Amino acid sequence: MNPALSIQQALADRMDAILWVGGISGMEADLVSRQHIPFQSIPAAGIHGVGLKSLPGNLLKLVQGVSASTKIIREFHPDVLLFTGGYIAVPMALAGRRIPQVLYVPDIEPGQALKGLAQFASVIALTVKESQKFFPKKKQLVVTGYPVRKELQKLDRSTARQQMGLTDALPVLLIVGGSKGARLINQAVRQVLPELLREFQVIHLTGALDYPEIHSQLSSLPAELAPHYHIYPYLHEAMADAFSSADLVLSRAGASTLGELPHYGLPAILVPYPFAWRYQKVNADFLAAKGAAVVIENSNLAEQVMPTLHQLFSNPQRLDSMQKAMASLACPDAAEKISDLVIAQANRHAVERQVNHD
Repeated sequence: MNPALSIQQALADRMDAILWVGGISGMEADLVSRQHIPFQSIPAAGIHGVGLKSLPGNLLKLVQGVSASTKIIREFHPDVLLFTGGYIAVPMALAGRRIPQVLYVPDIEPGQALKGLAQFASVIALTVKESQKFFPKKKQLVVTGYPVRKELQKLDRSTARQQMGLTDALPVLLIVGGSKGARLINQAVRQVLPELLREFQVIHLTGALDYPEIHSQLSSLPAELAPHYHIYPYLHEAMADAFSSADLVLSRAGASTLGELPHYGLPAILVPYPFAWRYQKVNADFLAAKGAAVVIENSNLAEQVMPTLHQLFSNPQRLDSMQKAMASLACPDAAEKISDLVIAQANRHAVERQVNHD
């Protein structure tokens, strides 16, 4: 979602019209509508790694998705298609195979859906050069970096902390698991919360599902510790304040960590999600190898989080080195680079269509 929104922002003043095509269910339509972007939905479902019981229904959704996508293309007449991954893009890629397609790969290692979409892509934009090995050399591959949304501005730390109700008395730890939260991280944090709050101010983005249960724990905290705990289901517009306030981030290792953490120069403790494709582990290991992050396995988080925090904050030189290493990975013009690729492909198709018409 976020990379596509960032690229859309860069394209908004450069194209006559933009249409966002997404899934029928989920939070995508709501997030897109918040940006006042025209939205249409199509049916879709994954077929790779799906059990035999679900496969027929998913294949039917794929066929229905291609039909719906064909109708959208016939009515909207796009000059270019942009994909940022996921099985939801497959029906549109199939229906629009005669239209130039730009594929952006957020994670370092692409999943099966992205590898499939790459077959249709005219050009593939990559977050880091290490992703090049996963694609055929005959493809046009361009390293652009990860596009960060315009609203994620770097703010003055003192001002940001005031906005978040924080002080400079204790370091600030930002805990985030994404828009849906990270239940296993939340559970580990709850186990060490009083100890954590004696040494840190904590901004904890729990996700909507876990928020009521975790928020109820506030009443049991000692009175002197409760002001150190700032808990939210999620932050939208105030996310820039949270990032700008923090000294360190504890988070999953989704693709956004490759862009947003470098953008703010924020060192991190990364906890890859253990029950999915290994892309989060690959992302986390990449940042750790660059000296910008420390990786903790999910199963060890409750036992290792406090010792790891002590190691980092007792060694300011290491923390400063991690900050500089993370900041060195920032690509502030990534969205513009990808939008340039989209415009180039759109112009090529518009010229070809005019020639064929003449």
